[in-house]
Amino acid sequence: MPTFYQKYRPNNFAEVVNQNHIKITLQNELETGQTAHAYLFCGPRGTGKTTMARVFAKALNCEKRIPGESEPCSSCASCEQIKQGTSLDVVEIDAASHTGVDNVRENIIAGSRVSVTPGKYRIFIIDEVHMLSIAAFNALLKTLEEPPRQTVFILCTTEAHKLPATIISRCQRFDFKRISVADIAQKLKYIAGKEEVRVSGEILDTIARHSEGHMRDAESLLNQVFSISGKEVTQAKADLVIPRSNIIAVIDLIDYIAKKDAAQAIRLINQLVDEGVDLKQFNEDVVACLRSLMLSKISQNLAEKYAKDLGGDMELQVSALLESLAVDKLAEFINIFLEARTSFKNMFIVQLPLEIAVVKLCSLKPLSAPLHFTASAVKQTNASFPIVNNQIAAINVPVSEIQAKWNEVLLRVKKYNHSLSFILKVCEPREAAGGLCLAFKYKFHKDRIEQPAIRQILGQAMQEVFGAPVNFSAILDENLAIGNMPETESAMQNAPAATDTNPALAEQKIPSKQKDNSAAGNNGAADSGIDNILKMFGGKVVG
Repeated sequence: MPTFYQKYRPNNFAEVVNQNHIKITLQNELETGQTAHAYLFCGPRGTGKTTMARVFAKALNCEKRIPGESEPCSSCASCEQIKQGTSLDVVEIDAASHTGVDNVRENIIAGSRVSVTPGKYRIFIIDEVHMLSIAAFNALLKTLEEPPRQTVFILCTTEAHKLPATIISRCQRFDFKRISVADIAQKLKYIAGKEEVRVSGEILDTIARHSEGHMRDAESLLNQVFSISGKEVTQAKADLVIPRSNIIAVIDLIDYIAKKDAAQAIRLINQLVDEGVDLKQFNEDVVACLRSLMLSKISQNLAEKYAKDLGGDMELQVSALLESLAVDKLAEFINIFLEARTSFKNMFIVQLPLEIAVVKLCSLKPLSAPLHFTASAVKQTNASFPIVNNQIAAINVPVSEIQAKWNEVLLRVKKYNHSLSFILKVCEPREAAGGLCLAFKYKFHKDRIEQPAIRQILGQAMQEVFGAPVNFSAILDENLAIGNMPETESAMQNAPAATDTNPALAEQKIPSKQKDNSAAGNNGAADSGIDNILKMFGGKVVG
C-alpha cells in the first residue's frame, strides 16, 4: 500500500504546494520554449525538489502538451511512464549510493549520448548530488557544460554549499523554501477528504506545525494518525502518534508571564519536568519564540508571517501577545531567559533557572515606557498618570524642576548606592528631546551611569521623587566646569524628605560637616579636597 506522500504526489504544477517563485519561472520557460540544459534544485528536505523535477520532466516530454502552455496532460504514455517510474528517457540517480567516478561515466555521461525515444528529452534527475566525489564532479563537469542535444540535467540537493562552484555556475539555481503551516494544513485537509476521514482543523494544524515546513514529514505523520483512528480522528488518538510540540507550551509560558501569573507559569514548568521535556532545549525555544515576537512587533509583515506559520488558534493567541507586549518588554524577557541559559549546567534542581526567570519577570517594575506626560500633572500630589500595558507611563519633567529637586534625587540614590550619589553630584541635568539628559565631564562617569544596574537605581530614585518613570540619557561634555557646580552637601541636608513616597527616608539623619579652616589651616583644605575625591569615586583611605 503506497504511503500518502507517494499516493498524493503532485502530477502537475498546479498541484505543487507553495514554491510559486519556482513554478512561475519553469512554466514561463516551457511556454516560450526557452528551457535550459541544467538546473539546480536546492533546499530543505521534503519541500518538493524531486517532485518538481518529475513534473518538469513530464512537461518536457508530454505528448499532448499544448504549444504555448506548460502543464503536462498526465494521461499520455510518456506522462504515465514517468509517474510510474518506468520511463527510459527519465533517469533518476541517487548520488548517495553512486558516488564514484565510474558510476558517473557509465550511468550519466555514456547514457546522455543516446535518446531511447527520438524527439524526446533525455532527462537526468540526480538526487543528493552533493554526495558525489570530487573525481565524479570533475567527470560530470564537461558534459554538464556542453551536454548533447535534447539532454537536461536536474541536480537536487539539501546542501548546495558542498557543490563545487564550477558545477553551480553551469546551472539555473532554484532555492526551495519551507512550506507554511497554512499551506501544509490545506494539503492535509485535501488528503483527509480523499480518504473520507473526519479530522479537526486543530489536529491538522498540530501536524503541520510539527512537520516544521516539510510536506513529506506532515504526510507521513498524517498517515500514522489515520492508521490507528479509523474514519474519525479524535484528539486522544492523535496524541498517541503526534509528538508533543514544545511551541504550544512556549506560547503558554510567555502568555502567563505577560499576565504576571507566576503560579501558572511555574506549574507549567514543573509539568514539563514530569513529562521528561529537556528544559535546556525548552529555554532555547522560549528565546527563539521571544525573538520572533520581538521582530514581529517591529514589522507588520513579520508579524503576519509568524502568526500564519503557527496556524489556527495559536495565531489568535500570538496576535493577542503581540498586542499586550511592547518591544522593550520582549527584549527584557529575552535577556532574563538568556541569563537562565547559563545556569542550567550543574544545577541540582533542573527547573530552578526557569522558575527564577519567571519570578523575576512577573515581579519586574518597569522604569520606562514609550509614552510621555505633561509636567503640569506631575506637580499634582495625587495625579492620575496614564497607563500603558498596565504600567505607569514615562513623563517629561522640565529641567528647572529636575534641578530644583536634584538634591532630593541624590538622597534617594544614596539610599541604594552610596558611591553613585557622588558621581551624580558632578553631572549637570539638561533639557533633551524625549526626556532628561545628564552631562558628564569624564567618560568613565558616563559609562557608569549607562550600566543597566545603575540606570535602574537612578530610574527608581527619580520615580520616587517625581511619582512616575522619567526618561533620561547620558552625554559626555569635556567642557563641563565641575568647579562651578553648586555645593550639594549642605543642600542635601536641607532637601525635603518626600515622606509621601518612603516614610523611612524622612528618618535619615545627615550629619553636618564641621569645618574649622582657621584651626586646620592648609592641611584642612588639602584634606577637604581629598575627601571630595574619595566621595566622588566611592573610595576610602587605607594604611
